[in-house]
Amino acid sequence: MKTSLRYALMFVAAFTPFAAAPLHAQTSPPAAFTDNMQILREKLKADKKLLVAANMQLTEAEAKKFWPVYDAYQQELNKLNDQIAMLLVGYAKEYNAKTLTDAKASALLDRAVAIEENEIKVKRALIQKVRAVLPGLKATQYVQIENKIRALVKYEIAGEVPLAK
Repeated sequence: MKTSLRYALMFVAAFTPFAAAPLHAQTSPPAAFTDNMQILREKLKADKKLLVAANMQLTEAEAKKFWPVYDAYQQELNKLNDQIAMLLVGYAKEYNAKTLTDAKASALLDRAVAIEENEIKVKRALIQKVRAVLPGLKATQYVQIENKIRALVKYEIAGEVPLAK
């Protein structure tokens, strides 16, 4: 793995636990927290784009076709991330209040699986679009970069989420 990719992935991993912060909150986060999260999200978004650009080494022609596909995928990921955040907030509410029942846990689990299924659907669409605008190796590189970042984010969030009880 290139050094710049390794450092960027470590940066993403270092700041991702803030996404799971609602698990420890018992009320709505303060406005300052929400503002800081938005600033962090924008910073990560910019850093991620730089990371992809540095590792992809796209030609000018490839870049012209690729970046609109990248931007559209990031919008889809943002929607998925928002769904995950809402799921975590719902779980945190029940967990912190000690009101997580079998029925509520099952409903949360169903929502989690539905989000994962949607993520796979979005990824399949991405792969088709990336293959249409990039050669096979570069398309694979990009999907690998996305997979590594996504795996780190999910790992960090999983580490912050307590087991149901």
